[in-house]
Amino acid sequence: MKPSLFAHPFASYCWKVLIALYENGTDFTYRKIGPEDPGAMAELEALWPLKKFPVLFDENRAYLESSIIIEHLARRHPGPVQLIPSDPDAALEARMMDRCFDNYVMTPMQRIVADFIRATGDRDPLGVREARSMLDAAYGWLNGVMAKRIWAGGENFTLADCAAAPSLFYSDWVHEISGQFPALRTYRERLLSRPSVARAVEEARPYRNLFPPGAPNRD
Repeated sequence: MKPSLFAHPFASYCWKVLIALYENGTDFTYRKIGPEDPGAMAELEALWPLKKFPVLFDENRAYLESSIIIEHLARRHPGPVQLIPSDPDAALEARMMDRCFDNYVMTPMQRIVADFIRATGDRDPLGVREARSMLDAAYGWLNGVMAKRIWAGGENFTLADCAAAPSLFYSDWVHEISGQFPALRTYRERLLSRPSVARAVEEARPYRNLFPPGAPNRD
């Protein structure tokens, strides 16, 4: 039985898993959270009471957290693109970069976005400044890394790039990757030209009105 993915096309961590699935042409059932699939949220809650997504249901169990889902896909549904390298050192590098994108780009980006949802009196300007400072530091470090690489883990597209695509896509919307970071800007463009990433971008396009700060007229 093919795996089922509970996800939303506009959610950044869902993108991460969708890109992995699209890279290898993995056959799966897409359980879209929303009116298109009214029963999806109730089924998701039965699998994971915290109701966070994505969740992959496969082999009669639920897999949580995007990195773990991709690890499972690499083991149980491998394809031509080796998202977890077979070489232990290369695998460790891909996993490290995956965590860097999630923790130091995706997390501060989401902190900025969340602040737009709050009522005016509940805004957290200090937290937003801290998030922007973290993004600047992350951009600087990543720019140095990507000046020497094609993909985040090295020469090949991996788990790390699945993480990089949504984090850099959305972080650039809320805190632009300036010309001070040319290698990182070029890497973002390279990601957006990758067919799996381009597909995720297009599938999310109808939902851009959901972006709390307002989506820019680009990408």
